[in-house]
Amino acid sequence: MLEWLIVGGGVHGTHLSHVLTAQCGVPRHRLRVLDPWPEPLARWHACTQNTGMAYLRSSVVHHLALDPFSLKHFAERNWTEGQPFAHPYKRPSSALFAAHCREVAHAHQLEGLRLEGRACGLRHGAGTAGYVVETPRGPLYARRVLLAIGASEQPHWPAWAARLRESPAPIHHIFDPLFDRQQLPLQGHTLIVGGGITAAQVAMALYRDGAEEITLLRRHAARVHPLDSDPGWMGPKHQTAFQAMPDWDARRAVVNSARHRGAVPPRLHRRLTRIAQRERLTIRQGELARVCASGKGPLVGTFSDGAGAVVADRIVLATGFARHRPGGSWLTRAIHALGLSCASCGYPIVDASLQWHPGLFVTGPLAELAIGPVARNIVGARQAALQIAAAA
Repeated sequence: MLEWLIVGGGVHGTHLSHVLTAQCGVPRHRLRVLDPWPEPLARWHACTQNTGMAYLRSSVVHHLALDPFSLKHFAERNWTEGQPFAHPYKRPSSALFAAHCREVAHAHQLEGLRLEGRACGLRHGAGTAGYVVETPRGPLYARRVLLAIGASEQPHWPAWAARLRESPAPIHHIFDPLFDRQQLPLQGHTLIVGGGITAAQVAMALYRDGAEEITLLRRHAARVHPLDSDPGWMGPKHQTAFQAMPDWDARRAVVNSARHRGAVPPRLHRRLTRIAQRERLTIRQGELARVCASGKGPLVGTFSDGAGAVVADRIVLATGFARHRPGGSWLTRAIHALGLSCASCGYPIVDASLQWHPGLFVTGPLAELAIGPVARNIVGARQAALQIAAAA
């Protein structure tokens, strides 16, 4: 039986595997990370490449390593490929961050902790302490389980787009695991739907790639914020009062209002606005109600207010992720079978160590009612590690 089984091998699961083995003394042979992808952070890297992200939104001290200054020192020793950091907050380039992740994983042999596969069930072990995590390849037994499940596999498809999803129409979601931006034709008209940082980054990337015509369609005016929530959420300034709130539904309301959904950082917004004054890129405001596709012809979208239409050769959705609890049906079954407590929004009610049930811990989106709006971010992974390590 394993001591720890971490379900999910992205930023959160990989960082926690490092913390538990290197800092908490969990023997390497007693910990495994269950993940469907062959390498640590595989989905993270695919998503950042597809968006064309040049620099992260988080700062230099937010990364996989234990030492907060590890990324800074790594850049000083090794980096010669362009500007390593951008202001404000000394944000690392995506290439630098990816190289540092590989360095940390290699130096601490984190790849050797991984099991390739998916969870499809969770139950108590019969007659033993701990849990059984079901996988298509058979059960895994662990005294403690950490759910490090992100939202990357539940991209949000607007209703009009969902109706076309199973058709051969050229409509894609930037966060679909099968999507590859490099395979998009540059000829013709590409319509990007979305109002946040991802949509802006994709528009910039396609412009740099030489796309013939690009329209960025957003439902609302630009929401310009440097981060996706106030910096005070990274520490006690906001979190102390939040964590003292006894009403979990009130916490959900705070998280929803504190998160700057659809926000674009100021510098990216200025660059996008400048480029939109030239040829090839147009920014429009409106909401699509319906899109018609006929054979191999163009897609024709009509607006909800009836004000005209837009015609495009392909549509790329940058509409973020669905808001419902990640994990899918197997986690829903486990909630009912184990009697796990949830707020009315469906997200876990956990204690100060992010423990949902004896021996069952959470991080990432599943921990946001305990950590707040930064729970999904890299800083959220580091904070979760501090809280879980205290109980490890």
